[in-house]
Amino acid sequence: MSMKNGGAQSVSKKRKFHKWLKLQGPSLVFLAPFTILFVLFTILPILAAVGLSFTYFNMVDSPAFVGFDNYIRMLFDDDVFFIALKNTAVFAMITGPVSYILSFLTAWLINEFNRFVRTVLTLVFYLPSLAGNVYFVWVYIFSGDSYGLLNDVLIRLGILSDPQQWLSDTKYMLGVVIVVILWLSLGTGFLAFVAGLQSMDRELFEAAAIDGIPNRFAELWYITLPQMVPQLLFGAVMQISTSFAVGYECMNLTGFPSTDYATHTLVLHILDFGQVRFEMGYACAVAVFLFAMMLLMWKAVNKLLSVWQEG
Repeated sequence: MSMKNGGAQSVSKKRKFHKWLKLQGPSLVFLAPFTILFVLFTILPILAAVGLSFTYFNMVDSPAFVGFDNYIRMLFDDDVFFIALKNTAVFAMITGPVSYILSFLTAWLINEFNRFVRTVLTLVFYLPSLAGNVYFVWVYIFSGDSYGLLNDVLIRLGILSDPQQWLSDTKYMLGVVIVVILWLSLGTGFLAFVAGLQSMDRELFEAAAIDGIPNRFAELWYITLPQMVPQLLFGAVMQISTSFAVGYECMNLTGFPSTDYATHTLVLHILDFGQVRFEMGYACAVAVFLFAMMLLMWKAVNKLLSVWQEG
């Protein structure tokens, strides 16, 4: 009797599975390409990096397990790592919040224009992110000789008597890179904010106006931001990724390595050990540390934005 019941349950489960597969099959087919690519090019590389971070691997010999030696070396025997960590933190703490707020405020302001003007302004602000190698323009502006645009203007105005080495003097290098990063900051997050502002429920604004909401900033805080939580979270993820991944901007502007490692970041540290010295195990350890920093920052921002989501 029990065998019959077991067989009936098995047939019932198979029928339920076939029914579920029939209903969800088209969705699975459409999701499969993205899922496969995501697993191959995101999940597996992350897992591989974590595994290799516990090895010595020079890309010629087989990886040799060394335990936590790479992490001990990183924290106790690598002075340049802490310079890179400090510079990365400076970039993240300055360019991250400023770019995030700037992206949202710009999207909020241009949202008041008609469709044509809004589209043109969106393209204008997003254009720097679309451009390829635009760093040669900034290298010309901050060139250290008297032909550099900034030096030429300041000398003509009598503010400077001699050209300044903007891209090699450690007093100016970090500030120059921050300026360029902020100029490039209106990227994918900015587009998400523009789209989110267009999809809000207008009836809530009308109800708030009838109830006598005092000003536009109160409307922003109580009506706009609670409706924008998904876009705000997406923008935060993109901005965190961008601000912690600063590196190629520094390399294009101030060289690799920069003077006294003044603009050296964790990304460039990974590049140095991974592609120059071929110490892939140590490079993976730094990459895992950077990934953990980004994850913790995302968790903090997610917790902060949940204030509006709960409201």
